[in-house]
Amino acid sequence: MPTRRRGRVSTMRRPRSQYHYIAFYKPYGVLSQFTAEHPSQRTLADYLALPSDVYPIGRLDKDSEGLLLLTNDNRFKHTLLDPQHKVPKRYLCQLEGDITDEAIHTLRKGVRIVVRKQPYRTLPAEVYRIDPPDLPERQPPIRYRKSVPTSWIAIVLREGKNRQIRKMCARVGFPVLRLIRVGVGNYTMQGLQPGQWRHIRPDEVIGGYGT
Repeated sequence: MPTRRRGRVSTMRRPRSQYHYIAFYKPYGVLSQFTAEHPSQRTLADYLALPSDVYPIGRLDKDSEGLLLLTNDNRFKHTLLDPQHKVPKRYLCQLEGDITDEAIHTLRKGVRIVVRKQPYRTLPAEVYRIDPPDLPERQPPIRYRKSVPTSWIAIVLREGKNRQIRKMCARVGFPVLRLIRVGVGNYTMQGLQPGQWRHIRPDEVIGGYGT
């Protein structure tokens, strides 16, 4: 409860022990929410039993995989989501087709996509080709076609529009087959398998502790 001191209102903050910071490896096909829209859907509630005030920081599409952070600390959430902070988000993408140097150069400069029915030009991004990474097999696996090669890129964004990477890659002619977020700022999914989670240590928390 707020308390009044010398005519000013101050808010009593919780002790640090009451804040939760979670790194979760979201599997493919799982909604980034705790409530299903129909019984067949998998949600975070199938993997995590957390206090009711702990929510995801941002979202990760149902058909994307990888790192999802959760907290009940609004300061921590704000630090990671505020566009002014430009927190880097790192992804690995498997693409349909053998991506060209020209397409990579275009992605780096920024491309025009549609966001909420409005044209939008993406910010410059870090994009580079990589060898196929050592990742757990997706369930269900992607459908391979012998006549169509695939390629992998790593991409780092400092913004987060709805389905942005999928729209960017489709724009340059290489649709995304598999998309995995591997890092947000200093936080990674290292050591986790799909469906596993860990507490983020207090010494790892940046800009947190308090609402």
